[in-house]
Amino acid sequence: MSKLIVIDVGGTSIKYGLWDDEIQVLSNKSSLETPNNIEDFYHNFESINNEFKNRKIDGVGISIPGIVDQDTGIIGGSSALPYIHDFPIKQVIQEHLNLRVALENDANCVALAELSIGVAKDLNDILFLVIGTGVGGAVVSNRKIIRGSNLYGGEFGMMMGDGKKQLSLWGTAVHMAERYNSKYGMNLSGKQIIELADSGDFTAKAETQVMYDNLAQAIYNLQFVTDPQAIIVGGGVSRSSIFMKHLIETVNVYLDSLGNIPIYPKIMASKFHNDSNLIGAAYNFYN
Repeated sequence: MSKLIVIDVGGTSIKYGLWDDEIQVLSNKSSLETPNNIEDFYHNFESINNEFKNRKIDGVGISIPGIVDQDTGIIGGSSALPYIHDFPIKQVIQEHLNLRVALENDANCVALAELSIGVAKDLNDILFLVIGTGVGGAVVSNRKIIRGSNLYGGEFGMMMGDGKKQLSLWGTAVHMAERYNSKYGMNLSGKQIIELADSGDFTAKAETQVMYDNLAQAIYNLQFVTDPQAIIVGGGVSRSSIFMKHLIETVNVYLDSLGNIPIYPKIMASKFHNDSNLIGAAYNFYN
């Protein structure tokens, strides 16, 4: 029976689990806080590996931020974790774990999961907008991920948002919560602020609307770049029906105000939400 350790490295937590490729099931899910240095990062990987030491493991599939070069095992670009970039990290992780390792960009992992057994399994041309600590994305044409000449295809978080800042800073619940808490001396999560705004709180509505506006403008622009069949929203916030409702409403407000739009984007939540990264890491490993 084929078993795989799957790991999703995020800006705030490292999620992991065990993937059974024979029955296509993810189990033994847990998480660790993402460390701020490479030594503790390797230690966390070793701890996860030790947790499954009595299992017969094929290897480790990893979903990770940044521009992943599958040939060199080097992560280019930038992310919330500067210490993972610009050296052959895949090889080093393999040496620490003594297992075969496969790396893939986190948003591409979402795409692989949803294309294989998720909401995009019957679609050909899709955009993925993955919202976590930052904003990631993937471009899929004819069921193939388009990586681009510099491997930056789908890096939607690099797009300019309002205020001449990147979308990754304006379009996530994490950064929205940082701004809100700084302004009002609170310590609320993004989820709590989204729910507070939905209940009618004026200050929460003002701050969440900045997030919705930036994401809605990005969705509008992206729709008319590749004209996808759907734009699929992934990440933890995609689990929130409140978030999805207000995001879609904001997109429609923009489109209605223009008055001459021939099509409206089809916006969908991912099927597996946060688990998409883990499942996609498994599909990347085996395929």
